[in-house]
Order: sequence, then structure tokens, then C-alpha cells
Amino acid sequence: MLVILLWQANGNAQSSPRPPCGANPVPDYPALDQPATVKSWSKTEFGRDWTPPECTGWTSTGFATLVTTAARFHNSGDTDGLLRHIGAISQFTGIRYWSNTHKRWQTLILDAYALSGPPANQRRADFTPDEMKKGDVVYFQQTDNLSGSATYQMRIAESSADRLVIEIENVTALRYHFVTVVGRGEMQSAYFLDRESYDVWRYYSILRIGKHASWLATENESSSINRAVAFYRYIVGIPTDQEPPAAR
Repeated sequence: MLVILLWQANGNAQSSPRPPCGANPVPDYPALDQPATVKSWSKTEFGRDWTPPECTGWTSTGFATLVTTAARFHNSGDTDGLLRHIGAISQFTGIRYWSNTHKRWQTLILDAYALSGPPANQRRADFTPDEMKKGDVVYFQQTDNLSGSATYQMRIAESSADRLVIEIENVTALRYHFVTVVGRGEMQSAYFLDRESYDVWRYYSILRIGKHASWLATENESSSINRAVAFYRYIVGIPTDQEPPAAR
């Protein structure tokens, strides 16, 4: 009986995502130069009751959509270089993804710019690494091809020579044709970047849409996967519309 219980506990531990916070991540990183490992987790199995790992900074339970991306990538720069790239909010404009609905590459981010505060009219220049130290919170406006414009906050949870942890969530609702599809704080993502060697980094991201979001924002699993991969590609310097897409 003890053996069975231990086997079941181990199986359950492996059945949910685990960011790289003191233990090997689930799913694990693929080999260098291999495609990213992307997984959409089933909300029917544990979506209502799932407790986020503490290192995500998320406090509410459950999800409607949960996508993880794990990869290794080449980068001989330092964390300041990564922060400068991530903080270049205006460069998000033009990020592309594969639309399974239309069966073609489409522009995902139609416009994006940094903000000096939460109000959307406080437009400013892109963020510098000096403005993105551990504990800093910055804001940006982003317009995507489905839900229109929304304001997001980006928090630098960790920043050192060998590790970056960045958390992003929406601070205004996402709407589709004037109907709220994702409430405030229900679109969350966390990015973990760890140096493996001089010119190799590990990437792990976890994207969650909360359990109270409309089915209009959560039913297309392939779209969620391709959107998550679009941001992964942007961060690590891969053309966002490079063939093949993660999901067709």
C-alpha cells in the first residue's frame, strides 16, 4: 500500500507545471538548439483547484488556460542586455503568430508603448535596465489583434547576473467587441531566464488565464500556444513568424 501511495504521489507531482524555483522544472528543458517544449495543461483535470507555485507570485487558484514553454537558447550577453530587450516595449509592435483560425501568419501586437504610470495616456520612452531592478514595477499599453488595448504591469521579481524572473499581468480588462472576456488581473505570465553557461541560457514561461475568463478567450488551445511561443521567440531573438508554428 505504501508503495502504491508513493507512486501516486509522484505521479500527481508530475502532473502539474513547475517553474525552475529550487527544483527541476516540469516540463524539463529540451536540448540546446531543439524546438521549445510547449504544453497546454488540461483544465478538466485540475483547472478549478490548481494552486500556483509560490514563486510565480500569483495568489488566486485555478485556471481556464495554462501554457508552459521551456527552452535553451544562445546568448552571450548579460542580464542588462536581456532587460534592455524586454524593456523595449515599442518593439513588441509587429510580433507575429500563427492563426489557426485563418491558417496564416498574422500580426499579434498591433501597437505597444511604455507608460510612466497606469493611466494609458502617460506614454513615454522604452524602459532602460536601470529602471528594471529587482522589485521595480513598470507599466505598458498593448493592443493585440483580438482583444484590443489594455494596460499591463511588469514586475521584476528577481534580477542578478545569472537569473531574471519577470511577472506580467493585465491591470485593465480585455474586451472583444466591447464585451469583457478577461477581467483585471486574469491574464498573467511569469518568465524565468537562467544562465547555464557563458553563452547558453534557459527559458521557462508560464501563462495563465484565470478561471473566470470568458470561453471566448480560452477555448482555442492552439491560439494560446502560438501566442505564448510568439513572446518566447521575441525574447530569445527568433523571428516570430519562423516556420513551423508550434501548433497548427
